[in-house]
Amino acid sequence: MNEATEYKKPKAGLGVGTRRVIAYIVLIILSFLCLFGFYILLINSTRSNSNLGRGFQILPSNYFAKNFKGMLDSTQPIVRGMFNSLFVATLSATFCTYFSTMTAYAIHAYRFKLRKTAFTFILAIMMIPTQVTALGFINLLNKMGLMDSYIPLIVPAIAAPAVFFYMKQYMDSTLPMSLLEAARIDGAGELKTFNTIALPMMKPAIAVQAIFSFVGNWNNYFTPALILKEENMKTLPVLIAELRGADFLKFDMGIVYMTIAFSIFPVIIIYLILSKNIVGGMALGAVKG
Repeated sequence: MNEATEYKKPKAGLGVGTRRVIAYIVLIILSFLCLFGFYILLINSTRSNSNLGRGFQILPSNYFAKNFKGMLDSTQPIVRGMFNSLFVATLSATFCTYFSTMTAYAIHAYRFKLRKTAFTFILAIMMIPTQVTALGFINLLNKMGLMDSYIPLIVPAIAAPAVFFYMKQYMDSTLPMSLLEAARIDGAGELKTFNTIALPMMKPAIAVQAIFSFVGNWNNYFTPALILKEENMKTLPVLIAELRGADFLKFDMGIVYMTIAFSIFPVIIIYLILSKNIVGGMALGAVKG
């Protein structure tokens, strides 16, 4: 090294402790912003319709029981709608995760000529919005006599390209082909290999996609609003929209807030049951081996 060349000491950056403090501060702020909306929703569910017209309030009121009773006594079958949504969302999430995982397993485990073409075609379907095919879908249901039925809400949900793609990426990083080949050598059938080897290894990813699928179907308003016309068949999002659009003299915003808060609890319960797998599932699913 030339003696005339001066050695420049690199500038010291932020220490690890400082960066950690900044990260915690940012996370606390983001958590507060995310939870603040839920807090206001719960506060508003305890207020009367006239009190809500006065503006923002940070502390709860004493109309919780009255709003809850008003929700149960509403002309819309809210409790029945909750069970309808629970039925549709649970079956849709179950079938969606199972068959999407099976499809991803087929692309991952088998080598056939149209493998890449099938993979590309499935991903291309994600580019087609639901609204584009809605008219043809409704005409098909009319011809098949499936209007006012849960079948059109459950069966099409099985074909979920986004879930398939996530599962495929997860398998690439966690499911070695040598393990599958060993099972085949031992005489295990393909279905048994999938159910006893692949599925248990995919539990974190399945939990993540089950939550996303459940929440997506639970909050789905567009398709049920087109298909379900009978009051006792309608799901909760449709009934909440009807509450919001009620006659002015019968309209009570406190009851609407109570109904929205009531509709969130099943989603929170499902999240708490499966949440321990979310971080691991999301991290591994994002890494391609």
